[in-house]
Amino acid sequence: METQNFKFETVAVHAGVEPDPSTGAIMTPIFATSTYVQPTPGQHKGYDYSRTANPTRTALETSIAALEGAQHCLAMSSGCTGTDVLCHSLNAGDHVVSVDDVYGGTSRLFRTVWSRHGIETTFADLANQDLKDFVRPQTKMIWIETPTNPLLKIIDIERVVAQAKKLNPRPLVVVDNTFASPYFQRPLELGADVVLHSTTKYLNGHSDVVGGAICFNGKELKEKLHHIQNSIGGVPGPFDAWLVLRGIKTLALRMKRHEENAKEIADMLEKHPKIERVLYPGLKSHPQHEIAKRQMGGFGGMITFFLKGNLETARGFLEKVKLFSLAESLGGVESLIEHPAIMTHASIPAEMRAKLGISDTLIRISVGIENVEDLKKDLLQALG
Repeated sequence: METQNFKFETVAVHAGVEPDPSTGAIMTPIFATSTYVQPTPGQHKGYDYSRTANPTRTALETSIAALEGAQHCLAMSSGCTGTDVLCHSLNAGDHVVSVDDVYGGTSRLFRTVWSRHGIETTFADLANQDLKDFVRPQTKMIWIETPTNPLLKIIDIERVVAQAKKLNPRPLVVVDNTFASPYFQRPLELGADVVLHSTTKYLNGHSDVVGGAICFNGKELKEKLHHIQNSIGGVPGPFDAWLVLRGIKTLALRMKRHEENAKEIADMLEKHPKIERVLYPGLKSHPQHEIAKRQMGGFGGMITFFLKGNLETARGFLEKVKLFSLAESLGGVESLIEHPAIMTHASIPAEMRAKLGISDTLIRISVGIENVEDLKKDLLQALG
């Protein structure tokens, strides 16, 4: 079904999904096959081996591409695989400028893996500093997260793209859109070249699969990135693809509820005497609140806050929550809470964490879709 003229909610339900021609099944089948029969050598029906392509994966890629307004999407085995594929497109001696506050796994990949292969990364506070102060003639990629993880900085995508366009050669601008989801933000429409997702998070939304995706425009880039993915084999299995495709159908409904709950909780936490500071793009106190209002359709379900006290204060609080589950990851229907310095960002060196402001009292929560009054009561009782 062609869905380009429909609203987001309709696209989320229908894009990439066609009734099975052999049975009429309304849900996309799970094509659990590794290979495909050919009537004569080299002649097939569009699929020859499932590392290269699989019908269930194709449906998912079509769906995510439609949500992001992209011509192409490649579904990956994880968000980190998507990052790795993009890094594989670079050459030894190339340089990357990355926003300083990034997911710990992304930072680790840049610092400890690709640095050994001649790719150097400079981490910059692109929320408060100019890109031009960090680029070099060898800069081939600009890496943005917005909102960032875990400090929820908002990077002005259009501003960074405008600066990147003045460079020669022009670097690829990549935006990790995991925290916002395409429901709240569409970076390609703001000039970005590539959008990355950990589909593990909001796109799937049910904490039952690990996956990733990259979205982009242009035939040449499609051929280049698909060649890399097919060569290294970082693909999701058909059941994983099906799980994400199923989750996407309720993405719009979930994102609305995540945001509604997060707004109330952020307001409550900001007024609590045991909270030092709350970071949420929807609060007027957020340093980039006006940018968030301009480039996002909503503020999302992620909140970061700082407790008054020390590490033991944070441990005590995290051990007392009951409804919020102490676990890594985010974006599921259930509310999660975590300690970035010990958990999701532990792979970042302590001195880097300190410079960023990822302290022992920093708490990150992924607000779920439960009743907001129950969630507020849980946090209040844990705060004592």
